[in-house]
Amino acid sequence: MRLLFAGTPEAALPSLRTLLDSHHEVVGVLTQPDAPTGRGRKLRPSPVKELAREAGVPVLTPATLRDQAVQQQLRELAPDAAPVVAYGTLIPQAALDIPVHGWINLHFSLLPEWRGAAPAQRAVLVGQRETGMSVFRIEQGLDTGDVLTTAPTTIGEFETAGELLERMAEDGAPVLLQALDALEGGTATATPQDHALATRAAKLSTAEAEIDWTRPAEQVAAHIRGMSPQPGAWTLLDGARTKLLGIEQAPEHAPLPPGRIEATKRQVLVGTGTDVIALSTLAPAGKRPMRAADWARGAALAEGARFTTDQQDGETA
Repeated sequence: MRLLFAGTPEAALPSLRTLLDSHHEVVGVLTQPDAPTGRGRKLRPSPVKELAREAGVPVLTPATLRDQAVQQQLRELAPDAAPVVAYGTLIPQAALDIPVHGWINLHFSLLPEWRGAAPAQRAVLVGQRETGMSVFRIEQGLDTGDVLTTAPTTIGEFETAGELLERMAEDGAPVLLQALDALEGGTATATPQDHALATRAAKLSTAEAEIDWTRPAEQVAAHIRGMSPQPGAWTLLDGARTKLLGIEQAPEHAPLPPGRIEATKRQVLVGTGTDVIALSTLAPAGKRPMRAADWARGAALAEGARFTTDQQDGETA
């Protein structure tokens, strides 16, 4: 089939590579316009744009798909299907009607669970141990279209949302290809979603990422994992914001007061509302991520040092 691929971030690259290597023909790529990045705010192309250029595939970077001139460009490509992975722009009905088989989206949850921008992150945040990928046909509703295929996966005990998303991006590429092959062969089955079971996966916010140390250990651990790497779960130490980006197996240890830090030679333990957790990676204010144990050795922590919340910091100021 003639494919118009739509995607933007790193998570879309495995699928684009898989389709480029398949018997299908990628006749064009849609991606977000170049965006300012870094301290110099220089414009940088999306990862998908860079890969498409290397492959010699025409790239379109419209700010909107509502432009009739852009829609005409898509018609001229005459796509049979438009596979989508994290494109990041709403697709109007006029554009949805262009490909023969529609726009086919790889989504990182088992729909109708976690419709929206952050499905992998939300699954980790609430402590799920299983999730998966869905391939569905896009319609005007938010991730509401008929599902063509699904593939479940487990979530590791210490796996962060970033690690899960990276793994599902790789594992999801052949799932997307399988769905496209079925469409081409006329064997695809479209299953309507049960909208009554839908949950929403809103984009994560920095304010939401603040850690509440009074919550149970398993909830604090899930919060840290679900917010990693972006926006990064954060807390305060002596008034400075520190991001906590990963956890590891904690030893048997007596409970500590919420937020209290105890550094051993090999680990950094922190008290919660129940048991202690062990940090694996963190990023002090203004610094790059580092191993928690390495940070503790150079941090000169005072006896009784503890992480606090914004509210607690205001109360003790």
